[in-house]
Amino acid sequence: MTMYAALLRGINVSGHKKVPMAELRTLLTELGHGDVRTHLQSGNAVFSSPSDDENALAAELEQAIEKRFGFPVPCLVRDGAYLAAVAAACPFPAAELEGKQLHITYYDQPVDAGRFARIDPAAFLPEAFGLGDRALYLYAPDGLGRSKLAEALSRSSVTKGLVATSRNWNTVVKLVEMTAPTGTTAPPETTAPPAPAHDGART
Repeated sequence: MTMYAALLRGINVSGHKKVPMAELRTLLTELGHGDVRTHLQSGNAVFSSPSDDENALAAELEQAIEKRFGFPVPCLVRDGAYLAAVAAACPFPAAELEGKQLHITYYDQPVDAGRFARIDPAAFLPEAFGLGDRALYLYAPDGLGRSKLAEALSRSSVTKGLVATSRNWNTVVKLVEMTAPTGTTAPPETTAPPAPAHDGART
């Protein structure tokens, strides 16, 4: 059995697309998954499954949610090993930052750096971003809501054709812990030094 996290996009925001976590847990259990738990109200669930097909698991969950709640919700499903590896590869000194200052955006597919070619990192300092394995790291010292860089990174010209959903560092670490194999712990928060922005690290 493999532990997975389901990352739902755009639910329970300002009263829109309400998906109660208790009902999400019930739904995942009805789909035959085990060890079902949720974290916060923003669409984070973990479960175990014998399947090794993340895309199939995500598609199944999307179909079940739309049937149950009457609206579509994009979902990403990632196993615990992937979540731990992405967290460990963070190019920013996470241990020195507040959780709300650091975010990871997860994508449904690999993202080419060319998508971000028109974004000048120097224009957004001290904010910074870097690319990883189907992921983008964002350092926003004043928080996501005030981030001009986050706005630029989310433009349709950048994200066209992608399914993406973001989590702050506190949630990232919690999901790594929740999907870790029994008897293991989450990887330590990275203290990697800054490096160039377009190769998956900070400017």
